[in-house]
Amino acid sequence: MAVMAPPPKLKVSEWADRYRMLSAEASAEPGRWDTSRAEYQRDIMDAFVDPSIHTIVWMSSAQTGKTEQLLNIIGYFISQDPSPILMLQPTLEMAQTFSKDRLAPMIRDTKALHGLIDYKARASGNTILHKTFPGGHITMAGANSPASLASRPVRIVLCDEIDRYPPSAGAEGDPVNLAFKRSTTFWNKKRMLVSTPTIKGLSRIEMAYEESDKRKFHVPCPQCGKTQVLKWSNVVWENDDPFTAAYACEACGSLWSDAQRWGAVTKGRWIADRETNGVAGFWLNEIYSPWVKLSEMAANFLEAKKSPHTLKTFVNTSLGETWEEDQGEGVDDIDFSQHVSDYEKVPAKAAVLVAGVDVQDDRLEGEIKAFGEGEESWGIKPFVIHGSPALDSTWQQLEDIIFDEYDSELGVKLPVSCTCIDSGGHFTDEVYKFCKRHAMRRVYAVKGSSTPGKPIVSRPSTSNKYGVKLFMVGTDTAKELIYARLKIEEHSPGYYHFSDRYDAEYFAQLTAEKVVTRYHKGFQRREWVKTRARNEALDINVYALAAVRILNPNYKAVAHRHKNGINRPKRKKRRQTDNWGDII
Repeated sequence: MAVMAPPPKLKVSEWADRYRMLSAEASAEPGRWDTSRAEYQRDIMDAFVDPSIHTIVWMSSAQTGKTEQLLNIIGYFISQDPSPILMLQPTLEMAQTFSKDRLAPMIRDTKALHGLIDYKARASGNTILHKTFPGGHITMAGANSPASLASRPVRIVLCDEIDRYPPSAGAEGDPVNLAFKRSTTFWNKKRMLVSTPTIKGLSRIEMAYEESDKRKFHVPCPQCGKTQVLKWSNVVWENDDPFTAAYACEACGSLWSDAQRWGAVTKGRWIADRETNGVAGFWLNEIYSPWVKLSEMAANFLEAKKSPHTLKTFVNTSLGETWEEDQGEGVDDIDFSQHVSDYEKVPAKAAVLVAGVDVQDDRLEGEIKAFGEGEESWGIKPFVIHGSPALDSTWQQLEDIIFDEYDSELGVKLPVSCTCIDSGGHFTDEVYKFCKRHAMRRVYAVKGSSTPGKPIVSRPSTSNKYGVKLFMVGTDTAKELIYARLKIEEHSPGYYHFSDRYDAEYFAQLTAEKVVTRYHKGFQRREWVKTRARNEALDINVYALAAVRILNPNYKAVAHRHKNGINRPKRKKRRQTDNWGDII
């Protein structure tokens, strides 16, 4: 009878504590899972077996164990309550990575899953993105792939990093709604939304959390016992020394060490702000994490606050909060006189030169820029070449500029190491021909993409009739970074320098766009719009930033060569390549 008895009825956290093994290649602490290591995880996982809850929302910073909890939930339903499961990632590529790097090791190392599901992709009935087990299956899908969201009905829907989802899965609509629709027919459906937040008013996870019961984790003070939500404003340190960082109790003011803070978290509990009504919302920041020291957070903050762009990342990924921006704000209030200095040669701190070129119907506009460590930059030479891009003479003049060498204050001559040329206009063929002719000099065709969150530079494609490398450039991402750096008020990494060759028209073009929020198919979306007709200087800076990212120089090594009067690297027996195979 004992053999025939059903398995014990467990909660998700109990199943994880009993059976789950953390894999060496996917965890800093391999071995048996222990929920008490981060006590706040218990109620989040156990919400999946609460019949009064159908949707779980987790808005959180990084370093809080989100992915491992998702794996625990998947393992529980494979082992204890077999069901069809959908695991939705921002992209199809990320879904494949999750399957290979996270799901497969868990299945391999957790004995309770042996014989139920095979971690090998080529096993019978299994692929990388779809695996079957007795009583159910799990499908890994990408929010950018309409086809992967339009087939099987599922009971368990897990949506990871939803703030990175595209506004629409192709022409099908919101990927979260599409995923949720697949669970409509199940009376006992469970849905989970997980993400680090992004921009206030546009963050999917923030909107979902605001519609939940808004739970926060309250911990008791080791000294006075007062329970409280851990806030960044209560983290203190002395004389800009992050190694003295401690947490100050909001009631008695006592300072907690890391050990006391971690101990307090083990005694904490979730408290909701309102009635649940089927949607449980959980919010956490990095202060709760047992894997993070306050000294590390303080050091990261001191570094991040040097730039609005890096501070935004800290607020999102460490504090688990949305970044609030003044919508419609540009950089009209920047005093560019603070960025202008008198230099005739390439400054000594600059390591490499790159060029960005914008193609207009009657001219080429471009700029030679110098970059140094931390992507601190110096404008070297803005230029305009009048003449149709259909004429060879126009391109010959461009050659004269980008293939020239420029004097450095260190006494060496510097070549332009990489050039990016816009190919998205009316002269695509002419751009391709020029880039093909000078490919060995790292002259590349680029095309802008305004997809939110797209990397500044993506891997190139060669699927054009000339076979040249075409790099897609995330223009929105690049503009956000450029505008954030223009607001830096001291000479530091990312700072923009300009010589007195630059006039008022250039700076007007550089600040010729602003961000506005518009509604598209019922969703808010940030868009860059022009505030004046001409914006070539901004586009050129986007292409120059793409060029230096493609080049990916070792600034220290290059600077060392310059100081020794060498302007080109010595030939080595072993060839070095950049990220896309070009010889450095």
